[in-house]
Amino acid sequence: MFRFMNRSFLSMWLLLCVGTLLSAQTVADSLVIMNTPWKVSTLREGMVCKQAGIPSLYGVPQHITFLEIDPSVYKLGIEPSFPKAETSVTARNCGAVAAINGSYFNVQEGTSICYLRQQKAVTDTTTTSEFNLRVTGAVEIRKGKLSLIPWDKQTEVGYKKKKRDVLASGPLLLYNSEVCDFSGCGKGFVETRHPRSAIARTSSGKILLMTVDGRFPGQAEGISIPELAHLLRVLGATEALNLDGGGSSTLWSSEAPDNGVLNKLCDNKKYDNEGERKVANAICVFP
Repeated sequence: MFRFMNRSFLSMWLLLCVGTLLSAQTVADSLVIMNTPWKVSTLREGMVCKQAGIPSLYGVPQHITFLEIDPSVYKLGIEPSFPKAETSVTARNCGAVAAINGSYFNVQEGTSICYLRQQKAVTDTTTTSEFNLRVTGAVEIRKGKLSLIPWDKQTEVGYKKKKRDVLASGPLLLYNSEVCDFSGCGKGFVETRHPRSAIARTSSGKILLMTVDGRFPGQAEGISIPELAHLLRVLGATEALNLDGGGSSTLWSSEAPDNGVLNKLCDNKKYDNEGERKVANAICVFP
C-alpha cells in the first residue's frame, strides 16, 4: 500500500510508528527499508527467502537476508552440537529444512554459556558475565511453536516448565511491539556494528530468521543492536531476539545451492557463503 501514499503522509506515519526508537534510526532509514527491492524466492511451501544489498542503511552498506516462515506448515526445535559443528551440519544431521545459528558459547570448549533446556533436561546455564553483558531474552518452544520471552537470572533459577525447549540469548530486541531497553547491556556490544543473527515473530504470526552481514567495508558493514531492532520493527516484527553474531552468523536452507548457506560469512574474510564457524547449537526448522 505504501507506493500509493503521499510521501509526506508516509513520513508522518513512519514517525508515529518508530517514535520510540533512538534518534539514530531516522524516517529516511525506515523509507529505505520500505522501498528496498527485496529479492524474493519461495524455497518451499510456506517458506520465503528475502535478500537485499542496500547501498546505505544507517549510513553504511548493508547485506540482509531473512526467511519468512509460516508456523502452520513448520515447527521449530533447538539442536545442540557437542562437539561443536557448523550450523549446516547440525541442520542436515537432524533432518531440518532450514536453520540459524543459536546462542553464545565457549569457543575453546565448544559448550553453551547460556541456559539450554530440552524438555526436562537442563544441559547448560547462563554465566554471570553473559547476564551482565547481553542475555535478556530466550527462545521458548512448546510442541514446535515459538515464543520469545524476557529472561533474567531470577527467571532462570525459578523456571520449572518441563515440556519446553528453551535457549537463552540476547538482548531481547522487541517485546509486545515495543523496543526493549538496552541500557543494562554492555555499551560496546550494543553500539558497535557487527554481523548479527536474530529470530522474530510478526504481527501476522510469521517467523523471521534473519542475518545481517558485516566486517566487509564498502559491501556489508554490520549493524548495531538498536538498528537491528528498528529494522525488524519496520519489517513488521512484534517480538524479536538477538542471537550469537559475528563469525557465528549463519542462515541455512536445504533448498539453497552449494552448501545451503544464504548469507555472507565473515570468518574467511571473503565476501562469499563459505567459511562456516562451528557453533554449540542451532535453531532448526522442520516440516
